[in-house]
Amino acid sequence: MNLHLKPIGILHAPFKEKFAVPRQAGLVMSVEAQLELFAEFSQGETLRGLEDFSHIWLIFAFHQNQERGWHPTVRPPRLGGNRRVGVFASRSPFRPNPLGLSAVALTRIEPRPKGAILHLRGTDLVDGTPVYDIKPYLPYSDALPDAQGAFAPQRPARREVCFSPTAEIDLLHHKEHYPHLRQLITDVLALDPRPAYRSRQRDEHSYAVRIYDLELRWEVRGEILYVSRISPWREEAEVVKNQRQSSCHRQ
Repeated sequence: MNLHLKPIGILHAPFKEKFAVPRQAGLVMSVEAQLELFAEFSQGETLRGLEDFSHIWLIFAFHQNQERGWHPTVRPPRLGGNRRVGVFASRSPFRPNPLGLSAVALTRIEPRPKGAILHLRGTDLVDGTPVYDIKPYLPYSDALPDAQGAFAPQRPARREVCFSPTAEIDLLHHKEHYPHLRQLITDVLALDPRPAYRSRQRDEHSYAVRIYDLELRWEVRGEILYVSRISPWREEAEVVKNQRQSSCHRQ
């Protein structure tokens, strides 16, 4: 049986790429996102009563992974990236059907003539993610305190994050538009978004992450993730990054 699914809205989030997106929902509650519902799904009474729930489930598509297909086994980051498990024993985005499920906080609903906006916290999704359904989170049935987490029984460890003097000045420069930028950067980098194998070896690489319309430069110094610069994103930076990724894929 084939089932045709139609998105009900699009998610707007700080993350413009997959790198540094929290690996699970709820790990970084300083992440604020907006789900823009299409007009046909937010008119009338479709949202009646939803404002009474503190959290909702989002059913979405891993839209950036569809062309790469799926794999029967994957290497979860929590296992160091060197041990395989079955795809159905993981939350890998490379699945037979590229669908994901995230429980996020609903802070408010903003009615609009052309489609309501749901304001969310704690999302783990990239900007532009299509959302296919919303369901209310029910604590009595959705929270299972006796459940076993197999290879991921606890929240991941957090690292210390520091800002260079230049980055401190950059934060002040962008404070008007992004007043909570420091907290967001700290929470995201504390989870160490690097590939798992990088965390087990001496790492002298410099990393770039795009958050909002900003480019975040950081590196690892011992056990500390050190933010060196926060600057406006430039299109030429995207070209250079893509060239580097293409080179890496050929090696």
